[in-house]
This record gives sequence, structure tokens and C-alpha cells, in this order.
Amino acid sequence: MTAKKPRPGLAIAALSLGTALNPLNSSMIAVALVVLREHFELDVATVTWVITSFYLASAAGQPLMGRLADRFGPRRLFMFGMALVAVTCAIAPFLPNFALVCVARALMAVGTATAYPSAVVMVTELSKLANLPSTRPLGRIQMANTSAAAVGPVVGGLLVSLVGWQALFAINVPIALLALLVVRQTAPADSGRETGKLGQLIRDSDIPGILAFVTSLMLAMMALLNVLPGYRWYLLGAATVIGALFAWRELRFQPPFLDLRLLGRNRPLLLVYLLFVVFSGVYYFAFFGLPQLLQEAGNYDAGVVGLLMLPLAALSVVVTPLTVRFIERFGVRSVLITGVLILTVAAGTLGFLTMTLWAPLVFVLTALMGVPYGVVSTASNQGLYVSARPEERGVAAGIFQTCRYLGAITATVLIGVLYGPGVNQANWGIMVLVMLGLSAVVLVLAVMWRKPAV
Repeated sequence: MTAKKPRPGLAIAALSLGTALNPLNSSMIAVALVVLREHFELDVATVTWVITSFYLASAAGQPLMGRLADRFGPRRLFMFGMALVAVTCAIAPFLPNFALVCVARALMAVGTATAYPSAVVMVTELSKLANLPSTRPLGRIQMANTSAAAVGPVVGGLLVSLVGWQALFAINVPIALLALLVVRQTAPADSGRETGKLGQLIRDSDIPGILAFVTSLMLAMMALLNVLPGYRWYLLGAATVIGALFAWRELRFQPPFLDLRLLGRNRPLLLVYLLFVVFSGVYYFAFFGLPQLLQEAGNYDAGVVGLLMLPLAALSVVVTPLTVRFIERFGVRSVLITGVLILTVAAGTLGFLTMTLWAPLVFVLTALMGVPYGVVSTASNQGLYVSARPEERGVAAGIFQTCRYLGAITATVLIGVLYGPGVNQANWGIMVLVMLGLSAVVLVLAVMWRKPAV
């Protein structure tokens, strides 16, 4: 399958559209939990599997899809992912039971996980064709991620109220098909990727290493999410053992799925990963913890809480193009450090909510928190791009997305612990102190990061 004459502007737009599907489906499902419980007659614990299945498949699938994009070509992988999303979402509304709905959500996650790594791999060639610095298309992709997460609950609420939970699947079909068709027509054809006999390619693909990585990550995340109460420590122990076996194999197999020796030597890339995990933890502390405080301690209606939280995501969309310009002028590191300093200030101001939950104040503080999210996310994204070798940007981008999920899940677990005695302003104050501590860690990592020498 060959592409017509490449049109980089349209290709970047289509890649951004496909990239938006993962955060969109991650966030808009939250408004359908009550409806799903009633439709399938479920309890609260069971219905959360519709979220957990998506998170687990996304976190485990991103690095794998990145590896496949590096090896076999980002264009064909992106189109395969969008086709998988379209087919799965066309069937899902007619599934007869909740277990199959969770399977469909997992397949959606795998399909949408192809988009971001594929887009990052294609950025270099598309930037050259469009005569643009790489920061521009990366900025547009980041805007797609952020804006999709922002509008997810709003879009989901409208679809569920007007049509039903089935619409949350159906809406993906035209979007995925549009992204697929536009990329097929406008993106440059894959070149310089591996070809040959299927058997040889499979033997060289490090299938045991891939399975060990995915299994270890999924077991660790299941332990963090406590999806099997009473078995958390067994799951964590199994994840540790399998992770050790994965590291042992990767140090001996050629070519490895994940080159641990190279990763160990690539200090800038490791710092980007660590920074993004901790930063995501700070962000999701606010994103998940604050709504609960407003509803339970402030007695705000869920709809009002949604409006009060909207500036957090909306401001991050607004500042993203400005951040791109600042990176081009001042460099990644300067912008990254500045963003983290703003993050620290914004996290500290959330401490005012221990004294009052006055709606205008909440609105202003959530808007302020959205600024560092846009700045640090965009700068981290560019830091990843310049830190990874061109031939490994796919798998590097996949791991980067997994870092987001690890930070989000860690924040969720800690919120559960800190809110355990009660969702009140006193415990929110403790959470703010934790956020400040994590912000300090992010600042140290940002100062340590240096752009690799060319």
C-alpha cells in the first residue's frame, strides 16, 4: 500500500486526531459508570474494570507499539491501529455482557496505543517536508492529547445522556476511519524498515522479552490498583520476579526488545522518564483528588465540579503553542525548569483550599495549575524527542506514555491512602504537602537534564 504525494500538514493533523483517541476514551468513560452499572446490574467494584482494562492495556501496549513502529514502519502500524479501533468500536455497542465490553475496551486501548509512538517516529520526516522545526508537530500532538483529555467528560456526558453508553464506542468509528484514510493519502510511505521472511522476523522479535515486559508491567499495575483484593503482595512479588527475568534476558538477547544497556547509558532519556512519572503524579493528585474534595467537603454538584475543573485542562491547551515558541527560542531545559517552578508555585497555592472552597478561588487555582501542565508536558515531550536515538523513538515514545499512566495510578493509590480517614480540607492539606515534595523532586530532575551532544 503506497501513499500519494506526502502532504505533511494534513498528515500531522490526522496523526494528532488519532493520538487524541487514547486520552479521549480514557477520560470520557468516567461519566458512564453509573449507566453501565444499571445496564449490566453490577456493583461499584466490578464496573471499574471498564477503566482498569483500558489503563492496563494502554500502559503495557504503548512500548510494544513503539517497538513495532520502529521496526516495521509507523505509517502501516498507525493504520492498523485505527482499523482495529474502528472494527472494535463498531461491534462493541452490540456486545451482550460486561466482560466482553471490557475486552473491547482493552482492544481499543491497544489500537489507540499505536498512534502516539507512530506520530513521534514520523515527526522527523514530516518536519523536513513541511520545513518546520520538530517542536511544531510535537506541539500539535501534545495539544491533541491535552484537549482530548479536557473535553472527554463533556463529550462523554452529552453522548451518554442523549444516546447511551453505546455511543462512547460508536463515536470512535468515524474518527478512526478519518485518521486512517488521511494518513494513508498524505503521510510518506514507510522506508528503511525491516522486511524478510515472517519466520525470521518473528525469531528476531524477542517475543519472550516482549511477553515478560508486558506481564511484569500488568501485574505491577494490578497490584497498585488492587484489582484483586487480598492478592496485592503476591501480584507485586510476581511482577518483580518476572521483571528481573526480563532484565536478565534483555541483557543477553540480540537484538533486544528494550536495550537496557543503551538505556543505562542514555542518562538524558532516563531523566525524562523519571521526571514525567513524578510530574504526572503531581498533576493527577490535583486532577483526581480535588473533585472529590469539592463534592464531599464543599457539597458541590458534580456538574459544577466539572466546570470548576475545566480550566485545569483548558489552560494547558492554551499555553502549549506558546511553550513551543519558547522552546524554539530558549531551549528545552530552560523552559522545562521554568515550567517546574510554576508547578511548585501552583501546587503551593492549592493550600488555600484548606481554608475555603469558594468557587471563584477554585476556578482561579485550577486555571493556574493548568499552566505548568501544558509547559512541562510539552517540554518533556520535546526532551524525549531529542534524547532518544532516531531509530528508537517509537519505543521511547511508548515508554513515555506508560510513564504517564504510572504517575496517574500512583497518584490514585496515594489519594486513596490520604483520603482514607476522610475527604476533608485537613487531609487535602497533607496532599498539598506531598505535591510540593514531588514538585521538588521534579525540579531536581529538570536541573539535572541536559540535551545530549549531537
